[in-house]
Amino acid sequence: MMGYAIGFKDILDIFLVAVLFYQLYRLVRGTGVTNIFVGLIFFLLVWCVVKYFDMTLLSMIFDAVINVGAIALIILFQSEIRNFFAKLGSRNLTQMQWLKRIFRSKKKKDEELEFPIMKMVLACRNMAKTKTGALIVIGRKSNLDDYINTGDIVNADINTRLVENIFFKNSPLHDGAMIITNNRITAAGCILPVSRNPQIPRHLGLRHRSALGISENTDAVTIIVSEETGTISLAIDSNYILNVTPEELERILSEKLQE
Repeated sequence: MMGYAIGFKDILDIFLVAVLFYQLYRLVRGTGVTNIFVGLIFFLLVWCVVKYFDMTLLSMIFDAVINVGAIALIILFQSEIRNFFAKLGSRNLTQMQWLKRIFRSKKKKDEELEFPIMKMVLACRNMAKTKTGALIVIGRKSNLDDYINTGDIVNADINTRLVENIFFKNSPLHDGAMIITNNRITAAGCILPVSRNPQIPRHLGLRHRSALGISENTDAVTIIVSEETGTISLAIDSNYILNVTPEELERILSEKLQE
């Protein structure tokens, strides 16, 4: 039996496939489709074995399943595939930021507004004291237009009193999310995607699930003020930072908004 010579191209091919499947696993890890993904990997491994040993009948069955199953998988993983390409595009934009810095004029850089962290921290502290529920999305590099269009355009400077008034219980916009882009309050009353992560603690409500949902789809920093407990939390990069103090909130915002 002749041996099969493995060249550099074969090693590169195997490496790239391994990276692809690892990234796909990271994408679905912690969601309700993890078991389906593992089952899919097992199915593909069995199919490769069948092809290698040239089992004609089994090969025909597996080929038919794969031809039909490809469409089913696209439908099944529709949101996950969309999130994957959104994150991929977001990373590419992040890597291209150095080009913008080179061509950006010094005058424009000086005219850019810095995010008023203390105004936001004071607003969250005051709302926490009165147990006023709030959901605040601070955009970074990801495009948030799809979520902005679900709410009412505000287009105002960030102001402590304005933030508090928007989330006041009798305000028509208090139930939705406030979205901040380019250091301005762009919209309020926005609808966010709800995370399907089964590992979310049961005591966390819809605001926390929506905050995690937007953090799974974008690189935004989301602040949650709980209406039940008055605690302040954050959702960043598909993870929670629960029960933070105003001082910790100030530090985290300073770090994350400068990245």
